[in-house]
Amino acid sequence: QVQLVESGGGLVQAGGSLRLSCAASGRTFSAYTMAWFRQAPGKERDFVARIRWSTGSTYYADSVSGRFTISRDNAKKTLYLQMNNLKPEDTAVYYCAAGFRNGVLQADFGYWGQGTQVTVSS
Repeated sequence: QVQLVESGGGLVQAGGSLRLSCAASGRTFSAYTMAWFRQAPGKERDFVARIRWSTGSTYYADSVSGRFTISRDNAKKTLYLQMNNLKPEDTAVYYCAAGFRNGVLQADFGYWGQGTQVTVSS
């Protein structure tokens, strides 16, 4: 059982940076894979990055590789997404997710936060 709350979204110009946070709670969350997804208006919710909480092993979508970094702080029970060199196409609602499966599909994750809006202007 995991509860997730995202924060840190906002408006930024292209080339700028934002750091998203996801505060996690629950007795067994450390056993999960955690991930960031994003959903733009009229589009499907797409995978961005994932991390195995216990080991720190990471995986990124090609569209964000080299620009975004996923990390976690076990002591603070918080997941992060550092987003650098942001582009207008990064504009979306960003969601924190957790699940038992180490996948890249929305269905691979059973727990979701409420989402935080990221808007990148040209």
